[in-house]
Amino acid sequence: MRRALIDTLTEAERSEQGAGRTAAELASHVGLHLTTVRFHLDQLVAAGAVSSEFRSHRGAGRPRKVYTVVAGATSGRPEVESLRLLSSLLVEALAGTLHGERLTPAEAGRRWALEHVPVAADDRPAESPGRWLGKLAQVVDVLHEWGYTPELATSRGGRSADITLSHCPFHELARANEAVVCGIHRGLIAGSLERLGETNARVTLEPFVGPDSCVAHITTTTAFRAPATKETA
Repeated sequence: MRRALIDTLTEAERSEQGAGRTAAELASHVGLHLTTVRFHLDQLVAAGAVSSEFRSHRGAGRPRKVYTVVAGATSGRPEVESLRLLSSLLVEALAGTLHGERLTPAEAGRRWALEHVPVAADDRPAESPGRWLGKLAQVVDVLHEWGYTPELATSRGGRSADITLSHCPFHELARANEAVVCGIHRGLIAGSLERLGETNARVTLEPFVGPDSCVAHITTTTAFRAPATKETA
């Protein structure tokens, strides 16, 4: 989500020198609610990646609050942010171990998701392909936050999905510690779905299907309701 906002602002500055974008313009571009976009913009401003200022219209009217990318703030940032997230997860897992818990990598990833992924407004299991796809889209947003470039494809009438996780920000770590890093991300996906009410989803992870990518295979076992049919006279 935040990566998409930064990319949009960066592209705006390339096409119109210093133009910037308002929160409403960004919300329209990324297809999210204005309140959600403002929340993420506030976080980016606090992190020093984005700046904001009020600019007056050429004519009459109230000044607009415009956001721009801070020069140099995004250089190498995705990898740094991803490693920060992984570090925080490992610290939380280590804290649990010190208190007598024995966490697997998958359980560590799951717990991180349960504590950090926002709960869904409607946390009932999806009963249609469209609702299920909406839940998967929210998981894709979480993976974006972790620095991946996810690509989603569905099959079996929408019941199964493959999420290709390209440009792995933990590529070198995963090569050296595949069970740990891939286990964490399998748990992260499962925990995100659980947080969204999808407790009956099955998640497996196929590592290194490409030089820097893996594939998460996800299937819901919740029965979809039959589509409504029109009664004929």
